[in-house]
Amino acid sequence: MRTLFFSLLMLAFTAARAETPEQALARFVDGVQTLQAEFSQTQIDERGETLNSSSGRMALARPGKFRWEYLRPAPQLIVTDGSRLWLYDQDLKQVSIRPAAEALQGTPAALLSQRQTLTETFSVADAGSEGAVRKLELKPKGKDSDFQSVELWLKGGTPVRMLFRDQLGGATDIQFSAIRTNGKLDATLFQFQVPKGVEVIDGSQP
Repeated sequence: MRTLFFSLLMLAFTAARAETPEQALARFVDGVQTLQAEFSQTQIDERGETLNSSSGRMALARPGKFRWEYLRPAPQLIVTDGSRLWLYDQDLKQVSIRPAAEALQGTPAALLSQRQTLTETFSVADAGSEGAVRKLELKPKGKDSDFQSVELWLKGGTPVRMLFRDQLGGATDIQFSAIRTNGKLDATLFQFQVPKGVEVIDGSQP
């Protein structure tokens, strides 16, 4: 029985390693329809020094619906219904509205919520593994990207970490926890009602 178990374990391990980078990415792109998680975010300068840290919670529903809520150190909310994007700064009592496609271009939100963004905009290569976590490196196909590369850690087809390296040598490191995938999400997560007394800057109209 031990021999059979060990053989099955080795077969599963070999199959996982045989998965190409493109297949690993496709498992995330095609397999995750909704996602909720808590996140911690760190911005690092070109010398490797921490500029700032923040944390909060997020949710996405493909295609194109996204919610990114900073809770610390200051509350801020980004919500898109796939058409418009609202950026609400609670301290400033101000909300900005922009077309979602324009506002999200090149952001973590676009990379997570839009299928075609990953597969059409980036080439993908294997960057090793850490236990059950597979690491991929995505490099932009175009020359006008905001990023040099994006490193994506996947566990069972689900993102657990993303590292964005910008053109100036800095980086944004996002790590996810309390991850839940493919559950039913309330539609109100991706809607925004402007609070009373808040200034509105509407850039969504032509």
